[in-house]
Amino acid sequence: MFDFLRKQFVDVIEWLEQPGELAWRVPFADREIQNGAQLTVREGQIASFMNEGRMADYFGPGQHTLETANLPLLSNLMNWDKGFQSPFKSDVVFLSLKEQQGLKWGTAQPVTVRDAEFGALRLRAFGSYSFRVNEVAPFVTRVLGTLEGVQVTALEPQLRSAIQTAMATALGGSGIAFLDLAANQQALSDRIKAEVDKAFAQWGLSCLSFFVESISLPDEVQAHLDKASAMRVLGDLGNYTRFQAAEAIEQAAAQDGGGVAGIGAGVAAATALGGAMAQGLGQAPAAAGAAAAAVAAAPQEDPLATIEKLHKLVTLGALSQAEFDAKKAELLARIR
Repeated sequence: MFDFLRKQFVDVIEWLEQPGELAWRVPFADREIQNGAQLTVREGQIASFMNEGRMADYFGPGQHTLETANLPLLSNLMNWDKGFQSPFKSDVVFLSLKEQQGLKWGTAQPVTVRDAEFGALRLRAFGSYSFRVNEVAPFVTRVLGTLEGVQVTALEPQLRSAIQTAMATALGGSGIAFLDLAANQQALSDRIKAEVDKAFAQWGLSCLSFFVESISLPDEVQAHLDKASAMRVLGDLGNYTRFQAAEAIEQAAAQDGGGVAGIGAGVAAATALGGAMAQGLGQAPAAAGAAAAAVAAAPQEDPLATIEKLHKLVTLGALSQAEFDAKKAELLARIR
């Protein structure tokens, strides 16, 4: 009795959608709608009337009075007379046409593409996208079916799979080398969006925006690429060795009390570093020898000035008197 009475007073039909809702089937008892009921459709919505699984009529934004005269397709399907006043049976489905924003996509597995410079590469990527319901009929037929409603979260896995396929197609045919992808990221996003839009169309959806935020290589491949970049940055090993030697001399000269001994230690360290790098890279030690010759040709500090610095070290207790006398005799012998 309660269900019977409730059916007689259902005269206002509306949908206050929640975030993430795409479709909602109005739960009428026995699918009976009173003739003369008021249907309210808000902006960004559309109400579709279904008869035996087929879309019969639909209403856009506004307030509508449901009568057989206002439902010509549904009335013809059901063979109703225009004076029919009893409840008529039909499914009413509300669809949201607004843009579903801020959705994330990413490659669950690396996508293998042929790169113009490195050959076969396995790329990972992620970004964001948005979509909306664009065509009612394919969406209702292929997505909603007989369900009571559809949520964005239920549709996302299927959409991400379509995106990954579209991304492989776009990257494989782009002809853009991996190292140039950052400079062509907007063009790449537009190319992938076009492929994604084609895939979404089969479900009555339209991809409104698509962004590629990052494309990366597997960690082990990236490590090798970093090493190769470091070697290219070093360039000529001979110039690098000479630069290191000059740096060592400058640092030693800046230390108070280092004098000739400090310079000699710095030169020795720089020369050893240059020789080790030359041997490690399989190059002839000519670069290291050239650096040593350049250092040997550099002007040496005045022996008298050096003796003064050594005497300060004796005063500070950093050098013994015996060590000072030995070094002093060596320096004075150079003057003679």
